Amino acid sequence: MVFWVPLLAWLAAIVAAILMVLRGPRPITVGRVVDQLLRYVLAFPVGLMGLWAFMGHVFFAEQAAASIGWAPSPFQFEVGMANLGIGLAGLIGAFFGSPGFRAAVGVVMLGFLGGAGVGHVVQIEQAGNLAAGNAGPILYTDFLTPLAVLGLLLVQRLFRRAPAP
Repeated sequence: MVFWVPLLAWLAAIVAAILMVLRGPRPITVGRVVDQLLRYVLAFPVGLMGLWAFMGHVFFAEQAAASIGWAPSPFQFEVGMANLGIGLAGLIGAFFGSPGFRAAVGVVMLGFLGGAGVGHVVQIEQAGNLAAGNAGPILYTDFLTPLAVLGLLLVQRLFRRAPAP
């Protein structure tokens, strides 16, 4: 399950964004595509993934630790609470957040998830830990998701500042 959830979250975000763009006004603009993709990245890979990680670390700590290749730890509760905050912030940002709010979510994600990604790489190098929750898609999405949010915000800002033709 740990292997598939990040992939499914990204697939859901891309499919939802495409559907919303296709249902929207014509002509389809780059700005609209970026807006919808940002919204659904915040909803699925940030929001729902954050809530999923919260539930795993808090309510299924032994299984979550095993999927990462670690022993259970009391720190998982704290990791779970951080994921809860990120997940809720992602959902708020997706549907109600201003660009500043969304940028703050991206920065927090980059610090927390990027740091977790670095920790996964260290575990791979030092301990040979290739468990699905350490070296699988979660490793890549720990870097991809916050960078995607911040990158999409940057593109969105550039398109909003560009003069109309």
